[in-house]
Amino acid sequence: MSAATRGPDSGRIAKRFAALKAAGRGGLVTFVTGGDPDAETSLAILRGLPGAGADLIEIGMPFSDPMADGPAIQASSLRALKAGATLAGTLALVEAFRAADRDTPIVLMGYYNPIYSFGVDRFLGEAKRVGVDGLIIVDLPPEEDGELCIPALAAGVNFVRLATPTTDDKRLPAVLGNSSGFVYYVSIMGITGTRSAGAAEVRKAVERLKRHTALPVAVGFGIRTPTQAAEVAAVADAAVVGTAIVEQIAGNLDEKGRARPGLAERVLAFVATLADGVRGKETVAS
Repeated sequence: MSAATRGPDSGRIAKRFAALKAAGRGGLVTFVTGGDPDAETSLAILRGLPGAGADLIEIGMPFSDPMADGPAIQASSLRALKAGATLAGTLALVEAFRAADRDTPIVLMGYYNPIYSFGVDRFLGEAKRVGVDGLIIVDLPPEEDGELCIPALAAGVNFVRLATPTTDDKRLPAVLGNSSGFVYYVSIMGITGTRSAGAAEVRKAVERLKRHTALPVAVGFGIRTPTQAAEVAAVADAAVVGTAIVEQIAGNLDEKGRARPGLAERVLAFVATLADGVRGKETVAS
């Protein structure tokens, strides 16, 4: 199944990127780990993200060995697991979110092991039922598309592929062949939350990807400030912010790792500054 034969995506992701294009701006994609620091607080944050300015939401599926993630997101995954998070619990968060929000696209991001253990068919059925729009699975290359990508597309769930600075023109057709929803460009090599790429570098990379695909391109890794988010959203279809948001959660925990009163509100206030930067509502300083 290729992008050419699958037909256009008419779901929430496509509609949101079409709306962003019509508005003449890039979007803000926010990442949080499901169940961090606990299920109740996590749901409060999720429910508040659209109002704070998130255009799309990525939810990390907690995993004990998140090898592609930096220390902050690794710690968030471990906090969630310690608080009792499971893959079923993450799906339940999406279902609870969808009770009040039918429009904001949600993408689950993570690793294949928990899905394999849960059962691929069962997972995809539940994901579709609760309102998941797409998947980003960082440890399944195109050569393993039969494991999850093809079944996901058949179930009506977008499969978002990662491209990196080392994904050359020879490799791109394999990477993009079964991609849908959008392409996630990892702007730096290494783990999340380490450094950021310059706007000129990102622009060049996005232009190269656009020569190979009509899908929107979202750019992430290393974006921490409203200024950086604005710079990336100006040259890409969306800027993805994860580590900086997760660090806001970590910074509002007490000495026992529990949420301090007002944690969700402070996290959402930070997201609002990122959204203002992307929308050009104010002059923001890095």
